Amino acid sequence: MLSQEENELLCQVGPGTPMGELFRQYWLPAMLSAELAAPDGDQVRVKLLGEELVAFRDTSGDVGLIGNLCPHRRASLYYARNEENGLRCIYHGWKFDKTGQCVDMPIEPPESNFKARIKAKAYPCVERNGVVWTYMGPRETPPPLPEIEANMVDGALCKTAMVRDCNWMQALEGDIDTGHFSWLHIGHVKPEDAEGDFLRYQASDRHPKLSVVETEWGTTYAAFIEASEQKNYVRMAHFLFPCYTMIPQGAVMANRGLRAWVPMDDTHVMWLMMTAPPLVDLALNATKEGTGLAGRAASAGGGRPDTSGLGEGPLAGNRENPLVRTNDWYGRFRSPHLADNDYDLNRDEARQLTSYTGLSSVTMEDHVVTESMGAMLDRSEENLGTSDAMIIQTRRRLIDAALAFRDKGVIPPGVDEPEVYHQRSGGLLIDKDANWFEATAEARRAFVDNSREAIEASVRP
Repeated sequence: MLSQEENELLCQVGPGTPMGELFRQYWLPAMLSAELAAPDGDQVRVKLLGEELVAFRDTSGDVGLIGNLCPHRRASLYYARNEENGLRCIYHGWKFDKTGQCVDMPIEPPESNFKARIKAKAYPCVERNGVVWTYMGPRETPPPLPEIEANMVDGALCKTAMVRDCNWMQALEGDIDTGHFSWLHIGHVKPEDAEGDFLRYQASDRHPKLSVVETEWGTTYAAFIEASEQKNYVRMAHFLFPCYTMIPQGAVMANRGLRAWVPMDDTHVMWLMMTAPPLVDLALNATKEGTGLAGRAASAGGGRPDTSGLGEGPLAGNRENPLVRTNDWYGRFRSPHLADNDYDLNRDEARQLTSYTGLSSVTMEDHVVTESMGAMLDRSEENLGTSDAMIIQTRRRLIDAALAFRDKGVIPPGVDEPEVYHQRSGGLLIDKDANWFEATAEARRAFVDNSREAIEASVRP
């Protein structure tokens, strides 16, 4: 467990905090391009690292991210006019371009050069495959963007985003806690109901052995389950600085996904799921009808809200995880299943073993357990076991990196080495006597078009 001081260091991301300053060294995914659909369209409120910002797409189609309050009399620029490549404050007409530079002061004398000396807080933005990235750090020339396969190759897109009302780290930790999968998500699945090889292994052995290593990108774990006399099924996943996870979904040689857990402030996080089409779609996690991991919302009853009219797409979610949207600071990408109604929990579904939890989807199961811990978990009250090794190591890695940067100026991992993100996660079979990290190196390599034959050979007994 962590001390209260260590817990605060890990969780707090506002300006001037050690973790907040670590985050500001990186480019961060701030929003989806689809949120700013058209030039001179409506602004969007963005909360990021404890700052209130306003995003807009200017007349030229470029994205600006600017401080919420006008430098003049501190009126909100959310209400500004978005016109002619800038935001014009409705209070006195001061206008700011995407760099924050004041370009017009219509109420000052024409001969005044005062506008040249006024600049609003603004952060540079670039777009890549549907994601708006921003750099909030001090460098005049920002570092390179991370080379993330799920955001770079043909077909890459940001599949969805969602807000959680909890600290960023407790939400992220759900992705690197491999033990919970066999209970929270498939506690109701019997081995004989698992038609996919990988799911059958996990339903048969719910306490796999775990190994964790520190890596140049962050931390990586492997969970081992016996598949045969000679082979182990190995389930690998990563934490990548500063807030990314690659979950072990499907075959490692085919899986091209990444999730970002971007802190809005200390008690809210936005997660974005970036993905590229898998190289091969293998039925490794399939179940018999009635015990599936996805689509449970389609058969959900018991008074669940009607979400049929919400539509689909990155802004509206999908049938399994529909989203709603309001214009407040925390209103983007909200689930209609709310805490004040117990997330529309259906105990009958749990009793009937339609699901283990009675919640509408795998995503909502993760959502509920991490929010149920409270807005910011007090880790000094935890009791961790051997199955928590990845969580323990990742926390330590983050804390050490934040302190090294604060105290010694050591640049955090990945800031200037965008290639460290060239990884994949997932499952495969390896010899029992192999060094798992070395044996899986080639399978984990990103930006490689592995053949169906090679992928199937890596996962079939």
